[in-house]
Amino acid sequence: MIPWPSSVSSAPGLAEPVDSPEGYRLTISPAGVEIVGGSPAGEFYARQTLRQLEMTGLPEYVRIVDRPLFAWRGVMLDVARHFLPVPDVLRFIDLAAFHKLNVLHLHLTDDQGWRIEVPGRPRLTSVGAWRPSTMLGARIHERYDKNPHGGFYTERDLRRIVEYAADRHMTVVPEVDMPGHMQAAIAAYPELGNGYAGPVRTSWGISSHVLNMRPATVDFCREVLSYVCSIFPSPLIGIGGDECPVSEWADDPVARRLGGAGAVQGWFTGEMAAHLESLGRRVFGWDELLARGAPQSAVIAAWRGAEPAAVAARAGFSVVSCPDMTCYLDYRQSDDPGEPTPVGTLLALPDIYGFSPVPPGLTDAAAARVLGGQANVWTEHMESASRVDYMVYPRLCAFAEAVWGPVGYDSFRSRLDEHLTRLDALGVNYRPMSGPRPQDARPGAPGNPRSHADRLAELHEMTADLRYPQAG
Repeated sequence: MIPWPSSVSSAPGLAEPVDSPEGYRLTISPAGVEIVGGSPAGEFYARQTLRQLEMTGLPEYVRIVDRPLFAWRGVMLDVARHFLPVPDVLRFIDLAAFHKLNVLHLHLTDDQGWRIEVPGRPRLTSVGAWRPSTMLGARIHERYDKNPHGGFYTERDLRRIVEYAADRHMTVVPEVDMPGHMQAAIAAYPELGNGYAGPVRTSWGISSHVLNMRPATVDFCREVLSYVCSIFPSPLIGIGGDECPVSEWADDPVARRLGGAGAVQGWFTGEMAAHLESLGRRVFGWDELLARGAPQSAVIAAWRGAEPAAVAARAGFSVVSCPDMTCYLDYRQSDDPGEPTPVGTLLALPDIYGFSPVPPGLTDAAAARVLGGQANVWTEHMESASRVDYMVYPRLCAFAEAVWGPVGYDSFRSRLDEHLTRLDALGVNYRPMSGPRPQDARPGAPGNPRSHADRLAELHEMTADLRYPQAG
């Protein structure tokens, strides 16, 4: 966020109270600087505001009283599609904390790579962490490079990430996607799958290869989650649960017992939720869980438009809103042909700034179940930290202010140019407001732009399972 405070005065006055744990009061005067926070987190956010002011020149006198609107101000970083070394992850955390975000949702595994060491399962990293090549651009073009890609985090790496984030009052919520998006794990241990014996997936999109439901496989999942819990103190543990085809479960014994393949994922989610609850944790998963069977204790990440957030909140679930058309930072930033690998719908600064985590039409009780919002950084088309910078900033600045306390896009835009000088000082390769530079293009990795109308129609079809749950 480019913090512009919810209350600013330029002359001395009475000291306003700090009535929020993450709120603060910052006073700058000839006598010095005074910081009062509602908690250590509030003090930290006051220091970020002070840091930003120092970077562009301290005023002679200012009093700022500020507090966030939402408790969950998150950003998801996908390190499965393109691995980011630890220093790049720490830098990502630093920049997010500078903008007063407080949750890092770390997407650690997917079909294209497994990024977490698990004791006793060496092939998860020796095999599952590496793919033989990588798709270049959108799926429709069927282009690939010939370069192996991979990497993984050791336990020491992950503990360093968690500690670094905690020092900046950020919670790291890990995600190990299951039972779909598991081709990397199945490539490492084919006995986890349903007959597949191939490599880690090289193309983007959804793999049909999912986990089987044999007892040993379910125990494997419990083992992985137990290890994850030993590293990450987050009260929520992500298990994904999105985009999980059921075709391979047609003959699974669990499917026969439950009456069909469509019932398998709900049963599996219940097993993982029970295991996490035994460890004092809760399931965090994508909104497909609503139709496939989510325990009431689950926290839902609603991504398929605004409707899933409303459905989940009305059904009594805690919700994090992250609809793709306003929160997916892999989507293209303009219609300029020089944008690198333009995919998805157009998602410009005003679109992001206009995001509100709470869908319209909710009762007060349902609205209170919306914890906040999250921007998602899917890295299929971000092959480096520099590319992540370009796609994320300054759009994450707009998102951070939207979930902290928006004061209007015109005000935001009037402050952005000055804030960009701060990003310059921090070495951020943000997208210039004038548009992409020649070096930003990726001509060898063409995209697939989509219109808003086409995407809305897709989302309507995709969320039919929420309108007619029996179809799930």
